[in-house]
Amino acid sequence: MKPSIFSGVQPSGNLTIGNYIGAISQWVEMQKDYNCLFSVVDYHAITVKQNSDELRKKILEVTKIYLAAGIDLNNSIIFQQSMVAAHTELAWIFNCYGARIADLNKMTQFKDKAGKNQESVSIGLYDYPVLMAADILLYDTDIVPVGEDQQQHVELARDIARRFNNEFGNTFKIPQSVIRKEGARIMSLLDPTKKMSKSDENSNSYIALLDDIEAAKKKIMRAVTDSGSEIIYDPKERPAISNLLTIYAQLGGRQIPRLVKDYTGKGYGEFKKDLAEVVAKFLTGFQKRYYALSDKEVNKILEAGAKKVEKMAAEKMEKVRKVIGVR
Repeated sequence: MKPSIFSGVQPSGNLTIGNYIGAISQWVEMQKDYNCLFSVVDYHAITVKQNSDELRKKILEVTKIYLAAGIDLNNSIIFQQSMVAAHTELAWIFNCYGARIADLNKMTQFKDKAGKNQESVSIGLYDYPVLMAADILLYDTDIVPVGEDQQQHVELARDIARRFNNEFGNTFKIPQSVIRKEGARIMSLLDPTKKMSKSDENSNSYIALLDDIEAAKKKIMRAVTDSGSEIIYDPKERPAISNLLTIYAQLGGRQIPRLVKDYTGKGYGEFKKDLAEVVAKFLTGFQKRYYALSDKEVNKILEAGAKKVEKMAAEKMEKVRKVIGVR
């Protein structure tokens, strides 16, 4: 049997080319070699306040983005997390067996998101790494393709699985995280020391997958560059141009060394103009596929996906309930 993959994206904010390059495009590449489950993790989104109408819209939007990116329903299952109750049931069990407050206190994403308001944010924001562990472990996941910022959460899932197995016997697989070598972390167009974020207040810092094409091109032309004018790949010394080279390579299908060679003797202006066209071409094709999908079609896909994974989830939960003594 093929090894299995689980991954997901929250339906909040505007998904960016950073989300596509760092995660979703990797999923597309891995489909033929793995059994793939891709979830719209809506219960993770509500760890911060959401408008209910907007959340419903975003769930469909993320699903369409998966499909437009190339997730193939012949090779993969797409489903909505909240349609499968086992996710939250297993998260509660992990809160009691396996998860530790000491673990959650180490989670850097919580510290980043909560900032100085750690005493007043929701418990969900603090505890969501345990729900993520449940998402992963529920389906005997072998591989979790993630960005660098989520690797700590996969390590927590591994720790929880080990602790549970040590107490109750071999119940869960120990998953491995996979981070792509190139493009794992696309940085802000305005500050190359920060990751490109779909929740950034300044929309010029990112290119959303559903951005107006001309607006996206202007964002590339406004992107910050480093001192000097040479097109050099050096993430430490030249983080801004290195980030733009990575975007060009990933969306334009050209290796970074080849790009550096091709732009020897040329300036930032010409490079950014060409990159803007590469981004425009990518977005044009992507959006054509996206807007060809109807809400009705997508709702059917989510319902069908939930039915497929519910059987797997039910089998796992029956075993878990039995070993902890509630059945």
